[in-house]
Amino acid sequence: MKKLLFILIFLLITSCKITRNVEKSSKDLRTINFPKKEIKVSKSLDKENIWVYIMAGQSNMAGRGFVEPKDTISNTRILTINSKNEIIYAKEPLHFYEPSGTGLDLGMSFAKEIITRIPDSISILMIPTAVGGSSIEQWIENKKHRNIKLLDNFKNKVEVAKTYGIIKGVLWHQGESDTNNQILIDNYGKNLYSLFAKFRQFAGNEELPIIVGELGSYSTNKENWRKLNEKIINYVKTDPNVKVVKTSDLTDKGDKLHFDSKSIRILGKRYAKQIIKH
Repeated sequence: MKKLLFILIFLLITSCKITRNVEKSSKDLRTINFPKKEIKVSKSLDKENIWVYIMAGQSNMAGRGFVEPKDTISNTRILTINSKNEIIYAKEPLHFYEPSGTGLDLGMSFAKEIITRIPDSISILMIPTAVGGSSIEQWIENKKHRNIKLLDNFKNKVEVAKTYGIIKGVLWHQGESDTNNQILIDNYGKNLYSLFAKFRQFAGNEELPIIVGELGSYSTNKENWRKLNEKIINYVKTDPNVKVVKTSDLTDKGDKLHFDSKSIRILGKRYAKQIIKH
């Protein structure tokens, strides 16, 4: 009996160790290609030649894709900020608010596309403000989510951005959280109006371009995601300075919630093409 009890305890301990190792390996795999160091921009920058784009929303803007080595190749014309608001050369991942979950976002693919379509004298500064799991009402009401006061943080980053360059637009992707509540779906268009008015007020530009991405078409909650996409499309018709990015052909990373890396890169290019059209 004692021998059997010893074997059971041994197997339990071994199982726990294996589980911890698998979890550790999974975590290490997610971050395996993350940059080992950041490179600060030491040269003086001409504010007039820095175009700033602010990324806002929830997890598909904050980034959940797998970062590959090609995503960490910097370009002297593509900049971002670190958690101390210091300007650095951009490498994925750009967001830093959720270290246990952050992955590839669309910032680099967006910026790479933009610089092919603008004068060589212009550099791009990507400002991250997205936080996974946040609802649009949390943004409007300046709620603290995952230890970040969403609207205060956005406003703070706008002020930082103004010291470095000219704010040219906001990239917004959000809504997955709202599809779990019919009232939030019904109010989504009204909420977009309220929130975007605040964004433009902070930026000091009533006609600031804002690009909105549709939710993916891969959800198991297809009907509610479709309804929210309709709200986005209908809102865009009322605001000439807001454009929508289609996502129906894009794919998820296997969780029915987040775009995979290939789709995130495509999404970034589509955001760029829409804002250049403005």
